[in-house]
Amino acid sequence: MPSSREKSRGSLGAVSDCRGPCCRTASSSRRRWPTARRRWRSRWTAGSRRSAGVGRPQVFEELDARLKGFESHIRSWRRQLAAGHRPVQDSWNLEVDRSTVIRAWEESVVPGMLQTADYARAIFVRYAELHGSMRDTEDAVRARMRRQEWLYTPGRRFHALVWEAALHALVCSPSVLTAQLDRLAGMVGMDTVELGIVPLGASLRIPAANGFWVLDERLVIAEDWHAELWLDDADLVATYLKAWNTLRESAVYGVDAQSLILRVQRSVHAY
Repeated sequence: MPSSREKSRGSLGAVSDCRGPCCRTASSSRRRWPTARRRWRSRWTAGSRRSAGVGRPQVFEELDARLKGFESHIRSWRRQLAAGHRPVQDSWNLEVDRSTVIRAWEESVVPGMLQTADYARAIFVRYAELHGSMRDTEDAVRARMRRQEWLYTPGRRFHALVWEAALHALVCSPSVLTAQLDRLAGMVGMDTVELGIVPLGASLRIPAANGFWVLDERLVIAEDWHAELWLDDADLVATYLKAWNTLRESAVYGVDAQSLILRVQRSVHAY
């Protein structure tokens, strides 16, 4: 079965085969895409796509769906946070609720599903400062805490991988971090949670790059500074799963993970 990228190329190829003036315009706009994405998107209206697909209704439908897909896959923080952090958390909760198995990799923070309220509060405040977004911190914290109810539902499984660096990061006060590490250590052994810690000194087959989540092998959610990526292309999901499994090879689990967390916790007291 062809991937979504291959289908997109096929649809655009069908338009380029057209010799009419509308199709020449569409082809020219497509060539300018890498350097003028926003200008192309604003000009490539529904009417333009419909004209390019004259006699080829399936081409118009495909192009229309693909263009809308760019907006759904690349969710800019500026747009998402216009109404605050709470709506973003609500969207996450909907996806998590309909998932059975979740894999997460976090290199800089404790995964949201395992955060304490105070730790989550500190994270939301810092991101609100970064993006200049509306402060709805307490609503966002409550929404994130509700998501953790998922962990107490039989039959579900959360596989979390965390780089040790995230355990040292003082994105909150030392007392809040100490309490967060205490909670993290307490999650070891829970039947719905598999927590792996990648030690700072562990040999890595790939770099410990940005965090991402894989939900039921159907959806990847990855964060960057400018946007959140929601990816459902099978090939992309497979790539992230391969990255997750590769990082997993460097992790420690069970008593070893718990000992590492407690060792970091003792070092926090010295700050």
